[in-house]
Amino acid sequence: MSKTKVANFSQMYTKYLNLVQAVRSLPSFPQLDAVESRMLNVFASAWHEDKPITVLEAMVMLPEISTTTAHRRLKALRKKGMIDLNLDSQDNRVKYVVPTKATHQYFAQLGQCMEKAQAV
Repeated sequence: MSKTKVANFSQMYTKYLNLVQAVRSLPSFPQLDAVESRMLNVFASAWHEDKPITVLEAMVMLPEISTTTAHRRLKALRKKGMIDLNLDSQDNRVKYVVPTKATHQYFAQLGQCMEKAQAV
């Protein structure tokens, strides 16, 4: 990769980070900690591929955190309106983690930051 391309990508990424930081400071943007944000990003990949995520699967998707911490963060994300839990139609013991309208808006705002950063 040429030095010019590297510099352009570096500039674009820095601009993206600055835009995200500005958006995160808005009162309308959900206040998420690093673990909650990381969880949503991991969930987004599965949701994008239409893969259902059970609560038990969600609790082990980030191996660097304990299941207790993951469970606490799932409860926090639900309280913040960023996820919902749907019961399995066959087995009421199984719950699926699903995105909410707020989740879609959250990712849309981050996507807009990406779009703006590309307009270098």
